[in-house]
Amino acid sequence: MSRSTSGLALVAGAVTLSILVTACGSSSKGGAAATTTAAKSAVTTAAGATTTGAAGTTAAPTATTAGAKATAAAPAADLKATLNASGATFPKAFYGEAIAAFSEKNKGVTINYGGGGSGKGRQDLADQISDWSGTDSPIPDADKAKFKGGDVLYFPTIVAPITVSYNVDGVDKLQLSPETVAKIFSLQIKSWDDAAIAADNPGAKLPATPIVVAVRSDSSGTTDNFTKFLDRSSGASGAWTLKSGSKVEWPSGVQAGEGNGGVAKLVGDNKGGIGYVDLADATAAKLKFAAIKNQAGKYITADLKGASAAAEGAEVKDDLTYSAPWAKGDAAYPITAQTWIIVYKKQTDKAKGAATKAFIQWVLTDGQKLASDVNFAPLPAALATKAVAQLASIELPA
Repeated sequence: MSRSTSGLALVAGAVTLSILVTACGSSSKGGAAATTTAAKSAVTTAAGATTTGAAGTTAAPTATTAGAKATAAAPAADLKATLNASGATFPKAFYGEAIAAFSEKNKGVTINYGGGGSGKGRQDLADQISDWSGTDSPIPDADKAKFKGGDVLYFPTIVAPITVSYNVDGVDKLQLSPETVAKIFSLQIKSWDDAAIAADNPGAKLPATPIVVAVRSDSSGTTDNFTKFLDRSSGASGAWTLKSGSKVEWPSGVQAGEGNGGVAKLVGDNKGGIGYVDLADATAAKLKFAAIKNQAGKYITADLKGASAAAEGAEVKDDLTYSAPWAKGDAAYPITAQTWIIVYKKQTDKAKGAATKAFIQWVLTDGQKLASDVNFAPLPAALATKAVAQLASIELPA
């Protein structure tokens, strides 16, 4: 049964759910239910198998993720903790769905995810305000020394398209080249009947409606990935001159909203509106979005299949960071974004650290099955397996 309705309902505010993490101090991401007796604990894996081991020790269940098997140690039971998290709004619908599903079998640990944008998430982790954070882009080199807790680990969670959503009466189908998108968002193109838009849409009846550009006001991984697409795709044309980053010096005349939901609202409220919005929020707002020309010269509609194709073609670094915008491949959607949960390698609170590991394991195993319910694509199997294995690198205090 789809749980998207409950998950999306959580997006409106901070997600606060009670979750009994049956997992305590091992390198585990699984939030599977555990039953303890005086002598043993049983942990249900994502594949449905059960492993048992002595109480307080770790076993090694096999979890099935996106068709591949990832091995992780089973955590100890009876953990209670409160985890506070913030960051990217791009994956917030998925995290809400994952927390809701996880809590159905587990009661005792509270997870609060407040959103606020990738920049806020990174800053909150740097200041040790959050126990884990969500970010759609890696920590800038200049900011790494500011992280008070030391080394940070990246755990990729899902991928999804960033749509170019629009609100133009009488235009139900639209396709745009990267150069045209760049000129629209830098305000070089100001009307929907511009010759460049017409060239991308032969035979279409385009109105002389003024274009209203909507962008993010907050420090945003969605902005970072969208502008990376524009920067990489403009090439020799020089159509994009504003560079890329979590915050951009937009030209005077754009409208700015907070979070993906804020941009979606601006597009929906303004005739002639256009903005970059993740697929989940664009779908929830019932917005139309354009097909975008990819590296292969094909116009690809924003969907999960195209996002998966882009992720499969991305080069993953040893720290599990990668960049999906402007990926190669005939079927790749060119504005695909990735996202991570980031945590400190060395945890200072044993209960919170163990709870965090357990939740992340669950996200990477059983939780992957929920992604499509809220318009996200699961990780490529090989990447999910690497992420599960990396849990062993999280150090808990004695």
